[in-house]
Amino acid sequence: MGLEVALWRAVAFYRVASLLYAAALIAMNFDGYAHPLGGWAVLAVMALWTLYATFAFSDPRRRGRPLLVADLAVASGCVLATAWVESAANIAAGRPTLPVAWVAAAVLSWAVEGGGKRAGVAASLVIGVANVLVHVIAGMPGSVGSRTFNGIVLLFLAGLVVGHVVKLAMDAEARLARAVELEAATRERERLARRIHDSVLQVLAMVRRRGAEMGGEAAELARLAGEQEAALRSLIGAGPPAAPRRAGGPADEVDLRTLLDRHGSPSVTVSTPATPVPLAEPAAREVEAAVAAALDNVHRHCPRGTRAWVLLEDDGDGRITVSVRDDGPGMPRDRLAEAAADGRLGVAQSIRGRVRDLGGTVTVDSAPGRGTEIEMTVPLTGGHR
Repeated sequence: MGLEVALWRAVAFYRVASLLYAAALIAMNFDGYAHPLGGWAVLAVMALWTLYATFAFSDPRRRGRPLLVADLAVASGCVLATAWVESAANIAAGRPTLPVAWVAAAVLSWAVEGGGKRAGVAASLVIGVANVLVHVIAGMPGSVGSRTFNGIVLLFLAGLVVGHVVKLAMDAEARLARAVELEAATRERERLARRIHDSVLQVLAMVRRRGAEMGGEAAELARLAGEQEAALRSLIGAGPPAAPRRAGGPADEVDLRTLLDRHGSPSVTVSTPATPVPLAEPAAREVEAAVAAALDNVHRHCPRGTRAWVLLEDDGDGRITVSVRDDGPGMPRDRLAEAAADGRLGVAQSIRGRVRDLGGTVTVDSAPGRGTEIEMTVPLTGGHR
């Protein structure tokens, strides 16, 4: 049974218990009413609404604003009916309203479903105004005494405290569900890692060793197997995705380090800060894609054995910088412009375009004989965030 179900069962129990208390008071006091039959009529309305509300609030599909407004309207109407049923003398003497504590159920419903303490306080104020109007309608506005005032204060505190506690409980349940989900994901990752280690990784390691011993074309196969082995070990060794930092925000934030670490291999060294580098998930995916495009250029256009380095920096100034550097042959400074003019837009679209859409900048530093460095700077508040 979830927390929400338990809360609504508690509200339903309170409705029934407070209805029985109100029925007992009406039975004891009906001889002194100005309209005794009116007291029984109000009790009948309360009983019917208790049955309907208990049924309606048990279904999450019906717990909308219309039902909450109707609940508050019925409670207020029963309070106002006191001005017609009770005698003016009893109202002036401070006798409680006909529904007494039964009306607090509407306040509790607003506190549970309506959004926390603000909704609970608003509902209590409506009931409080109805209590004061009873004296005004009876023609005795000056008879509002300490009993009426104390009842209003208790309703206000109930809406405030219950709403606040419910909000804390719901947040705690959401965090617990997230923790259980992460634990399950971690266990599944560990299970898969064990199975992969016992099969795929061992095969890749054997291919890498045997290929290196055989040489020739097998050496190239060994190199590829080694890269895939390293990438796979990095993937299964990474933890679960970073949890969102702002629940309900425009986008979840993930640790950019986790995404970039997956590109590490024997020929690619990835260096990241020791602390998390949170970035909105859509922006983080675009940065990773730009890095992947830069590394793909190294593999396609540089000689075999070319090494690459990926460096992630977060200086705490609202920007992150990712640089991809290689020790390849480099290229002339006008090479990219010529490629763009010829319609080859790999760097222009895969790297510059992605970073530009995020509000960042790209700098390419290269010359024949000294490799290439691509530096991407992205604001933490730009682009998709």
